[in-house]
Amino acid sequence: MEHFTSMWLPAERTSVAPDGSDVRVLLGVAGGGMAHFELAPGQTSTAVQHRTVDEIWYFLSGRGEMWREHDGTDEITEVSAGLCLTIPMGTRFQFRSLGREPLSAIGVTMPPWPGDSEAIKVAGRWEPTVPA
Repeated sequence: MEHFTSMWLPAERTSVAPDGSDVRVLLGVAGGGMAHFELAPGQTSTAVQHRTVDEIWYFLSGRGEMWREHDGTDEITEVSAGLCLTIPMGTRFQFRSLGREPLSAIGVTMPPWPGDSEAIKVAGRWEPTVPA
């Protein structure tokens, strides 16, 4: 049996995601991991595609849009607090923060995030504004 683990959301980012958003790494188990993502007001992420992981995102605050494209299906979804969405493995995706507050979400990655080489930069729907 694994030991129980608890933690508080870190006050500062612990890394920057390959898409340019701020990440606060949370906990993980053998089957998956969790992180908090935040994109500053007016910012647009870099479009990426994951090689081996599926993700589920739950939006906590802010408002924006998420573009997803997979196997010929192309969709833009308005996102705000309370919305949950999936990003299946191989999906090209990009998001942007349109409100006056940061767009923030909790993301669950299955299996656990293997490292920055997991995300491939791809052509997106919008011009990214985050630092390269």
